[in-house]
Amino acid sequence: MDNDVRDWFQRRTYRTADFDPRRLVEAKNRNGDRISVVLPALNEERTVGQIVERIRSSLVADVPLVDELVVIDSGSQDRTAMVARSAGATVINSEELLPSHGRWPGKGDVLWKSLFATSGDIVAFVDADLIDFDPSFVVGLVGPMLTDEKVGYVKGLYDRPLQTAHGIAPEGGGRVTELIARPLLNAMWPELAGFVQPLSGEYAGRRRLLEAVPFASGYGVEVALLIDLLEMAGLDALAQTDLGVRRHSHQADPALGRMAGQILQTALQRLPAGFNYGPQSAMLTQFVRVADGHEFVDWDVATRDRPPMRSVPEYARRGQGLMPVPRLG
Repeated sequence: MDNDVRDWFQRRTYRTADFDPRRLVEAKNRNGDRISVVLPALNEERTVGQIVERIRSSLVADVPLVDELVVIDSGSQDRTAMVARSAGATVINSEELLPSHGRWPGKGDVLWKSLFATSGDIVAFVDADLIDFDPSFVVGLVGPMLTDEKVGYVKGLYDRPLQTAHGIAPEGGGRVTELIARPLLNAMWPELAGFVQPLSGEYAGRRRLLEAVPFASGYGVEVALLIDLLEMAGLDALAQTDLGVRRHSHQADPALGRMAGQILQTALQRLPAGFNYGPQSAMLTQFVRVADGHEFVDWDVATRDRPPMRSVPEYARRGQGLMPVPRLG
């Protein structure tokens, strides 16, 4: 991680504890902002109701921080829509939005259409499969934008416990992040190396920025937004907030492989024509949870190729009987 990114990490990494919801309401009213919260949902009847209820109770009824709470149902076959509506959300079927544009598969298409269905100056996205959801997630996501006009987009960061046959691994989730997204961003877009959870499903942005960039239709939407907003608004307009712990259901390895494939394709599409595909950085930044936040560790992951053996003079001489052939045993 270079010095500019280290400086950004220190200045633009927040914690939910940094923000008092009531003070944020005052700032929201002062700024004349409205806040929309969007939950993209597909067959999430087990969890969506609790998320909606907790947001409405804490951030609509108790503290009027959220002005609009919308669930975009992406064709659920279960009771997702009914549960969400009963809990107090406005529920819209994604197929009813911009029907002339058709329906593309994937989460990104639903998030794109949600901009048409909402009116908030700040839009926060929350996945609908979270377990034991804490409404402070929303507070942490919108807080930096309500208190600093220079911040235009905020990603959530968190620990992701993974349920295994041997118990819960405290930081075992996020396999696609560690195996494809982080190495890819570190190599090609090193300015984004400071994001702890680049693929997090919880993030918020100012409408004027979100409406100005494309949305990848599939699982690549999160990495695409980071890359496109970096190019359009600059690194200092981006931030992240430590939300604590995020619990959700986990997918099997084949599904994660398809997700990784979409993320890779989305990123490659954002490389300029004629781009030299050699990495822009040979450093990989990883993160470790410590008592007061996160520490980063830099690794040099540069690789080197040995030449074809037939081009090695010693090999050629060996074939001519000029060098002894090593013997086994």
